[in-house]
Amino acid sequence: MLGIQKDKCLTAQSIPRHCSQSSKTRRFSFLSYSRAVTITTAGILTFQTGFQIAMVSHDSPMHFYRCQLLMNNYSAMLIRLFALAMILSSTVIAEEQRLFIGTYSRGESISEGIYTCRFDTVSGTLSEPSLAAEADNPSFLAIHPTQRFLFACIETNDFQGKPSGAVSAFKIDRATGKLTLLNQQATGGGAPCHCTVDGTGRFLLVANYLGGNAAVFPINDDGSLAERSCLINHIGSGPDKGRQEAPHAHSINLSADNRFAYVADLGIDRIMIYRFDSQAGILAPSASDSAALTAGSGPRHFCIHPSGKFAFCNSELTCEVNAFSRDAMSGRLTAIQSISTLPENYTGRKSTAECIVHPSGNFLYVSNRGHDSVAVYQINQNNGTLTMMEIPKSGGKEPRNFFITNDGKWLIAENQNSDNVIVFEIDQKNGRLTQQKSQITVGQPVCIRALK
Repeated sequence: MLGIQKDKCLTAQSIPRHCSQSSKTRRFSFLSYSRAVTITTAGILTFQTGFQIAMVSHDSPMHFYRCQLLMNNYSAMLIRLFALAMILSSTVIAEEQRLFIGTYSRGESISEGIYTCRFDTVSGTLSEPSLAAEADNPSFLAIHPTQRFLFACIETNDFQGKPSGAVSAFKIDRATGKLTLLNQQATGGGAPCHCTVDGTGRFLLVANYLGGNAAVFPINDDGSLAERSCLINHIGSGPDKGRQEAPHAHSINLSADNRFAYVADLGIDRIMIYRFDSQAGILAPSASDSAALTAGSGPRHFCIHPSGKFAFCNSELTCEVNAFSRDAMSGRLTAIQSISTLPENYTGRKSTAECIVHPSGNFLYVSNRGHDSVAVYQINQNNGTLTMMEIPKSGGKEPRNFFITNDGKWLIAENQNSDNVIVFEIDQKNGRLTQQKSQITVGQPVCIRALK
């Protein structure tokens, strides 16, 4: 038992701030430590700073007693609990997120398909990657809202001996990261290079680069893909005869309300805007059918600000990023700014790859191939304009897509031509990037997706 010596009754004004007035709490503190342990009747441990040895009476919450711990079984048990609590209170529990990495696996690539690894969101370290599934050029990935299925663009133009690419559906083993192939569907166009799952989880939308079109596939309850419900073709060309001889749909993104699909087409210098019927899986031109960009600029990827009021698109051919105001009711985009992604004195190869808004909505990131960097911008929350913050190197060659963790703390970039995936810490105040030591080797990595 505890030896208790009764002390005088304290007034409410004289109660130390770290002492509870609850009649169902006993609190002990030790002069040899700077923390106190609270053991409630529910068995919950908490910690506070304090030096007074006190216990709250069950009978009178306003009476305090000076306590002396006797060296017996109870005190020994309490000391052990206290020591354990001190360890737990100073230990940071690691949180891991499973990543999947899409790659190019043809030619001289060392890749065999889709890879998986774990990311420690506390320390910012990546585990060694392992092969999740063999696949043929599984470039861009998308994960189903249930986190049970993964879809991959098979970026080829000879699927089953025909001039088409494909999309593959996989079942995810969350414990191991292994992927089990469910089925494949031809996409109706060559080199499918971007895909996304709609907000209901019922449809997969795909952009075909060589076909210059967009396709929609119903998703069955078991995660497999049904035959196409929609295929919509673009027409036109651009001034760059080497890259814009025909339409080249390069990405497809949905608005947060699932009502509009935006398809950036590099070949015709337009972002096509479609109404999306989430019941039938159909795309139809919206009242504002497209947003035009500078001729020869080559729009590639697209993203919408968390507020829904602004949108951004990187121009691959001119290394610019374009800011738009967005009307949430009509889906209309109105251009407000174009700004370079490169240093003023740079004269080398120009080619952007990805643009992503930070989860906070405060920053925008765009990857530069050739310059091998990631441009960082601050977003004006009032009008959506961009201010360049820095252009740090990507830690490798040919940076492609990259992933930003949900907490906005880390950016994970893939460098296609140096076969590496590397981690950057994001400064939450200004968006600047600091390269970390952690990196892994994956053959020609081009896309990262994560389980929640």
